[in-house]
Amino acid sequence: MENYTFNSPTLQLEGLKLTSDTLYPVFLFFFFSYLFIMVTNAGVLVLIWLEQSLHQPMYILFCNLPINDIIGNTIMIPRLMWDMLVQPHERLIGYSECVVQAYSTHMFGTMSQNILIIMAFDRYVAICNPLRYGSIMSRRMVMWLTVSAWAVAFFLVSILLGLTIRLSRCRSLITNPYCDNASLFKLSCESVVANNVYGLTFTVVLYTFSIGSMVLTYSKITVVCLTSKSKSLNTKALVTCSTHLTVYLIVLGSSMLVIFLHRFPEYSDYRKMASILFHVIPGGLNPIVYGVQSKEIRRFLSNMFNGKQKVLPSI
Repeated sequence: MENYTFNSPTLQLEGLKLTSDTLYPVFLFFFFSYLFIMVTNAGVLVLIWLEQSLHQPMYILFCNLPINDIIGNTIMIPRLMWDMLVQPHERLIGYSECVVQAYSTHMFGTMSQNILIIMAFDRYVAICNPLRYGSIMSRRMVMWLTVSAWAVAFFLVSILLGLTIRLSRCRSLITNPYCDNASLFKLSCESVVANNVYGLTFTVVLYTFSIGSMVLTYSKITVVCLTSKSKSLNTKALVTCSTHLTVYLIVLGSSMLVIFLHRFPEYSDYRKMASILFHVIPGGLNPIVYGVQSKEIRRFLSNMFNGKQKVLPSI
Protein backbone atom coordinates (compact mmCIF):
# COMPACT_ATOMS: atom_id res chain seq x y z
CA MET A 1 0.00 0.00 0.00
CA GLU A 2 1.32 3.45 -0.97
CA ASN A 3 2.05 5.87 1.88
CA TYR A 4 0.50 9.31 1.48
CA THR A 5 1.95 12.52 2.89
CA PHE A 6 -0.40 15.43 2.39
CA ASN A 7 1.10 18.81 1.40
CA SER A 8 4.52 18.06 2.83
CA PRO A 9 6.73 21.20 2.80
CA THR A 10 9.76 18.99 2.10
CA LEU A 11 10.17 16.72 -0.92
CA GLN A 12 12.66 13.98 -1.70
CA LEU A 13 14.51 13.83 -5.00
CA GLU A 14 15.15 10.43 -6.53
CA GLY A 15 18.39 11.64 -8.12
CA LEU A 16 20.55 9.69 -10.53
CA LYS A 17 20.98 5.96 -9.99
CA LEU A 18 24.76 5.62 -9.99
CA THR A 19 27.04 2.83 -8.87
CA SER A 20 30.19 3.39 -6.83
CA ASP A 21 32.23 2.95 -10.04
CA THR A 22 30.31 5.56 -12.05
CA LEU A 23 29.64 8.13 -9.31
CA TYR A 24 32.88 10.10 -9.46
CA PRO A 25 33.35 10.00 -13.27
CA VAL A 26 29.80 11.34 -13.71
CA PHE A 27 30.35 13.94 -10.97
CA LEU A 28 33.58 15.13 -12.60
CA PHE A 29 31.87 15.25 -16.00
CA PHE A 30 29.16 17.57 -14.68
CA PHE A 31 31.67 19.62 -12.67
CA PHE A 32 33.93 20.36 -15.63
CA SER A 33 30.95 20.77 -17.96
CA TYR A 34 29.45 23.38 -15.63
CA LEU A 35 32.80 25.14 -15.29
CA PHE A 36 33.21 25.17 -19.07
CA ILE A 37 29.67 26.49 -19.60
CA MET A 38 30.19 29.31 -17.10
CA VAL A 39 33.59 30.38 -18.48
CA THR A 40 32.71 30.24 -22.19
CA ASN A 41 29.28 31.84 -21.94
CA ALA A 42 30.42 34.56 -19.54
CA GLY A 43 33.46 35.11 -21.77
CA VAL A 44 31.28 35.62 -24.86
CA LEU A 45 29.07 38.10 -22.97
CA VAL A 46 32.08 40.10 -21.77
CA LEU A 47 33.64 40.02 -25.24
CA ILE A 48 30.48 41.36 -26.90
CA TRP A 49 30.10 43.99 -24.17
CA LEU A 50 33.69 45.28 -24.56
CA GLU A 51 34.14 45.13 -28.33
CA GLN A 52 32.36 47.98 -30.15
CA SER A 53 32.37 46.14 -33.49
CA LEU A 54 30.21 43.39 -31.95
CA HIS A 55 27.45 45.82 -30.95
CA GLN A 56 25.31 44.58 -33.84
CA PRO A 57 21.71 43.32 -33.64
CA MET A 58 22.78 39.74 -34.34
CA TYR A 59 25.21 39.62 -31.39
CA ILE A 60 22.98 41.62 -29.05
CA LEU A 61 20.16 39.13 -29.67
CA PHE A 62 22.64 36.27 -29.27
CA CYS A 63 23.53 37.57 -25.77
CA ASN A 64 20.17 36.22 -24.61
CA LEU A 65 21.39 32.67 -25.33
CA PRO A 66 24.43 32.62 -22.98
CA ILE A 67 22.37 34.40 -20.30
CA ASN A 68 19.74 31.68 -20.62
CA ASP A 69 22.39 28.94 -20.56
CA ILE A 70 24.06 30.36 -17.45
CA ILE A 71 20.80 30.69 -15.51
CA GLY A 72 19.39 27.32 -16.63
CA ASN A 73 22.52 25.36 -15.78
CA THR A 74 23.22 27.22 -12.51
CA ILE A 75 19.77 26.40 -11.15
CA MET A 76 20.15 22.68 -11.91
CA ILE A 77 23.73 21.35 -12.11
CA PRO A 78 25.19 22.44 -8.71
CA ARG A 79 22.14 20.97 -6.95
CA LEU A 80 22.47 17.79 -9.01
CA MET A 81 26.15 17.40 -8.09
CA TRP A 82 25.35 17.93 -4.42
CA ASP A 83 22.73 15.18 -4.51
CA MET A 84 25.28 12.78 -6.03
CA LEU A 85 27.46 13.09 -2.93
CA VAL A 86 24.78 12.45 -0.30
CA GLN A 87 22.75 9.39 0.57
CA PRO A 88 19.40 8.92 -1.23
CA HIS A 89 17.39 9.64 1.92
CA GLU A 90 19.26 12.95 2.34
CA ARG A 91 18.27 14.31 -1.09
CA LEU A 92 15.66 16.66 0.32
CA ILE A 93 14.36 19.86 -1.23
CA GLY A 94 11.79 22.39 -0.05
CA TYR A 95 8.60 22.64 -2.06
CA SER A 96 9.18 26.33 -2.86
CA GLU A 97 12.73 25.62 -4.02
CA CYS A 98 11.41 22.76 -6.15
CA VAL A 99 8.86 25.07 -7.80
CA VAL A 100 11.60 27.63 -8.56
CA GLN A 101 13.78 24.92 -10.10
CA ALA A 102 10.87 23.63 -12.20
CA TYR A 103 10.04 27.17 -13.31
CA SER A 104 13.63 27.89 -14.37
CA THR A 105 13.85 24.54 -16.17
CA HIS A 106 10.82 25.29 -18.34
CA MET A 107 11.90 28.90 -18.85
CA PHE A 108 15.24 27.58 -20.09
CA GLY A 109 13.63 25.26 -22.64
CA THR A 110 11.09 27.84 -23.83
CA MET A 111 13.62 30.66 -24.08
CA SER A 112 16.04 28.46 -26.05
CA GLN A 113 13.39 28.27 -28.77
CA ASN A 114 12.23 31.90 -28.49
CA ILE A 115 15.75 33.32 -28.75
CA LEU A 116 16.52 31.31 -31.87
CA ILE A 117 13.20 32.41 -33.42
CA ILE A 118 14.01 36.12 -33.01
CA MET A 119 17.55 35.50 -34.25
CA ALA A 120 16.06 33.84 -37.36
CA PHE A 121 14.06 37.03 -37.98
CA ASP A 122 17.29 39.04 -37.78
CA ARG A 123 18.96 36.75 -40.35
CA TYR A 124 15.92 37.00 -42.62
CA VAL A 125 16.06 40.80 -42.65
CA ALA A 126 19.85 40.84 -43.12
CA ILE A 127 19.77 38.52 -46.15
CA CYS A 128 16.40 39.27 -47.77
CA ASN A 129 16.22 43.01 -47.10
CA PRO A 130 19.82 44.20 -46.58
CA LEU A 131 19.23 47.81 -47.69
CA ARG A 132 16.64 48.34 -44.95
CA TYR A 133 18.42 46.22 -42.32
CA GLY A 134 19.65 49.23 -40.32
CA SER A 135 16.24 50.88 -40.19
CA ILE A 136 14.31 47.68 -39.42
CA MET A 137 16.72 46.20 -36.85
CA SER A 138 16.98 49.38 -34.82
CA ARG A 139 17.79 49.43 -31.11
CA ARG A 140 14.09 49.76 -30.42
CA MET A 141 13.30 46.66 -32.51
CA VAL A 142 16.08 44.64 -30.86
CA MET A 143 14.78 45.64 -27.43
CA TRP A 144 11.19 44.80 -28.43
CA LEU A 145 12.20 41.34 -29.75
CA THR A 146 14.20 40.59 -26.59
CA VAL A 147 11.48 41.71 -24.17
CA SER A 148 8.80 39.88 -26.18
CA ALA A 149 10.78 36.62 -26.13
CA TRP A 150 11.19 36.73 -22.34
CA ALA A 151 7.64 37.97 -21.70
CA VAL A 152 6.01 35.23 -23.81
CA ALA A 153 8.08 32.55 -22.06
CA PHE A 154 7.28 34.05 -18.64
CA PHE A 155 3.54 34.12 -19.41
CA LEU A 156 3.34 30.56 -20.81
CA VAL A 157 5.47 28.98 -18.08
CA SER A 158 3.60 30.88 -15.36
CA ILE A 159 0.33 29.30 -16.52
CA LEU A 160 2.03 25.89 -16.72
CA LEU A 161 3.30 26.03 -13.13
CA GLY A 162 0.21 27.89 -11.90
CA LEU A 163 -1.96 24.93 -12.85
CA THR A 164 0.36 22.70 -10.81
CA ILE A 165 0.76 24.67 -7.60
CA ARG A 166 -3.04 24.89 -7.22
CA LEU A 167 -3.09 21.10 -6.65
CA SER A 168 -2.86 19.54 -3.20
CA ARG A 169 -0.10 16.97 -2.74
CA CYS A 170 -0.41 13.47 -1.34
CA ARG A 171 3.11 12.27 -2.21
CA SER A 172 6.58 13.64 -1.55
CA LEU A 173 8.93 11.70 -3.86
CA ILE A 174 10.14 13.46 -7.02
CA THR A 175 10.89 10.59 -9.41
CA ASN A 176 13.45 12.66 -11.29
CA PRO A 177 17.00 14.00 -10.72
CA TYR A 178 15.58 17.53 -10.59
CA CYS A 179 12.20 19.26 -10.32
CA ASP A 180 10.05 19.89 -13.37
CA ASN A 181 6.34 20.46 -13.94
CA ALA A 182 5.44 16.82 -14.64
CA SER A 183 7.27 15.62 -11.52
CA LEU A 184 5.39 18.16 -9.42
CA PHE A 185 1.85 17.47 -10.60
CA LYS A 186 2.47 13.73 -10.25
CA LEU A 187 2.66 14.37 -6.50
CA SER A 188 -1.07 15.10 -6.49
CA CYS A 189 -3.93 12.64 -6.12
CA GLU A 190 -6.34 15.08 -7.79
CA SER A 191 -7.25 15.11 -11.49
CA VAL A 192 -4.39 16.46 -13.61
CA VAL A 193 -6.27 16.45 -16.93
CA ALA A 194 -5.97 20.25 -17.23
CA ASN A 195 -2.21 20.01 -16.61
CA ASN A 196 -1.76 17.34 -19.27
CA VAL A 197 -3.90 19.17 -21.83
CA TYR A 198 -2.18 22.53 -21.32
CA GLY A 199 1.29 20.93 -21.20
CA LEU A 200 0.68 19.07 -24.47
CA THR A 201 -0.84 22.16 -26.14
CA PHE A 202 2.06 24.30 -24.90
CA THR A 203 4.63 21.89 -26.33
CA VAL A 204 2.86 21.43 -29.68
CA VAL A 205 2.31 25.17 -30.21
CA LEU A 206 5.89 26.07 -29.20
CA TYR A 207 7.56 23.53 -31.47
CA THR A 208 5.14 24.05 -34.35
CA PHE A 209 5.79 27.80 -34.28
CA SER A 210 9.53 27.26 -33.82
CA ILE A 211 9.99 24.74 -36.63
CA GLY A 212 7.53 26.62 -38.87
CA SER A 213 9.45 29.87 -38.37
CA MET A 214 12.73 28.19 -39.30
CA VAL A 215 11.31 26.48 -42.38
CA LEU A 216 9.69 29.71 -43.62
CA THR A 217 12.75 31.85 -42.88
CA TYR A 218 15.29 29.55 -44.49
CA SER A 219 13.03 28.85 -47.47
CA LYS A 220 12.92 32.57 -48.24
CA ILE A 221 16.66 32.95 -47.63
CA THR A 222 17.36 30.01 -49.96
CA VAL A 223 15.20 31.55 -52.71
CA VAL A 224 17.02 34.88 -52.39
CA CYS A 225 20.43 33.18 -52.53
CA LEU A 226 19.49 31.06 -55.56
CA THR A 227 18.17 34.05 -57.50
CA SER A 228 21.00 36.40 -56.49
CA LYS A 229 24.19 36.73 -58.50
CA SER A 230 26.05 38.35 -55.63
CA LYS A 231 28.78 36.07 -54.31
CA SER A 232 29.30 38.25 -51.23
CA LEU A 233 25.60 37.94 -50.31
CA ASN A 234 25.65 34.17 -50.73
CA THR A 235 28.86 33.87 -48.69
CA LYS A 236 27.40 36.04 -45.92
CA ALA A 237 24.21 33.97 -45.88
CA LEU A 238 26.16 30.70 -45.77
CA VAL A 239 28.35 31.77 -42.85
CA THR A 240 25.81 33.53 -40.62
CA CYS A 241 22.87 31.22 -41.34
CA SER A 242 24.88 28.02 -40.93
CA THR A 243 25.93 29.20 -37.47
CA HIS A 244 22.37 29.94 -36.43
CA LEU A 245 21.01 26.74 -37.99
CA THR A 246 23.69 24.61 -36.28
CA VAL A 247 22.79 26.02 -32.86
CA TYR A 248 19.07 25.54 -33.59
CA LEU A 249 19.54 21.90 -34.60
CA ILE A 250 21.58 21.24 -31.43
CA VAL A 251 18.80 22.68 -29.24
CA LEU A 252 16.01 21.02 -31.23
CA GLY A 253 17.73 17.63 -31.28
CA SER A 254 18.40 17.70 -27.53
CA SER A 255 14.81 18.64 -26.69
CA MET A 256 13.24 16.20 -29.16
CA LEU A 257 15.24 13.34 -27.67
CA VAL A 258 13.76 14.07 -24.22
CA ILE A 259 10.22 14.29 -25.66
CA PHE A 260 10.73 11.05 -27.60
CA LEU A 261 12.01 9.14 -24.54
CA HIS A 262 8.97 10.30 -22.53
CA ARG A 263 6.89 7.95 -24.70
CA PHE A 264 8.85 4.93 -23.44
CA PRO A 265 8.67 4.47 -19.64
CA GLU A 266 11.06 1.50 -19.79
CA TYR A 267 13.82 3.94 -20.81
CA SER A 268 13.24 6.30 -17.88
CA ASP A 269 16.91 6.27 -16.84
CA TYR A 270 17.98 7.30 -20.36
CA ARG A 271 15.30 10.02 -20.37
CA LYS A 272 16.60 11.42 -17.07
CA MET A 273 20.15 11.63 -18.40
CA ALA A 274 18.94 13.10 -21.71
CA SER A 275 16.95 15.78 -19.87
CA ILE A 276 20.11 16.83 -18.01
CA LEU A 277 22.19 16.82 -21.20
CA PHE A 278 19.50 19.05 -22.77
CA HIS A 279 20.90 21.76 -20.50
CA VAL A 280 24.58 20.80 -20.73
CA ILE A 281 25.13 20.14 -24.45
CA PRO A 282 23.62 23.34 -25.91
CA GLY A 283 25.11 25.40 -23.08
CA GLY A 284 28.59 24.10 -23.89
CA LEU A 285 28.36 24.08 -27.69
CA ASN A 286 26.55 27.38 -28.36
CA PRO A 287 29.48 29.71 -27.53
CA ILE A 288 31.89 27.42 -29.39
CA VAL A 289 29.78 27.38 -32.56
CA TYR A 290 29.37 31.16 -32.59
CA GLY A 291 32.96 31.76 -31.55
CA VAL A 292 34.43 29.52 -34.25
CA GLN A 293 32.14 30.58 -37.12
CA SER A 294 31.85 34.30 -36.34
CA LYS A 295 34.38 36.32 -38.32
CA GLU A 296 34.05 39.32 -36.00
CA ILE A 297 34.69 37.28 -32.84
CA ARG A 298 37.65 35.47 -34.45
CA ARG A 299 39.13 38.79 -35.58
CA PHE A 300 38.74 40.33 -32.11
CA LEU A 301 40.38 37.35 -30.40
CA SER A 302 43.19 37.31 -32.97
CA ASN A 303 43.88 41.03 -32.49
CA MET A 304 43.75 40.65 -28.71
CA PHE A 305 46.26 37.80 -28.58
CA ASN A 306 48.51 39.34 -31.23
CA GLY A 307 48.48 42.59 -29.27
CA LYS A 308 49.51 40.77 -26.10
CA GLN A 309 52.37 39.05 -27.91
CA LYS A 310 53.72 42.39 -29.16
CA VAL A 311 53.98 43.88 -25.67
CA LEU A 312 55.78 40.86 -24.18
CA PRO A 313 59.35 41.80 -23.28
CA SER A 314 62.11 40.03 -25.19
CA ILE A 315 64.33 37.69 -23.23
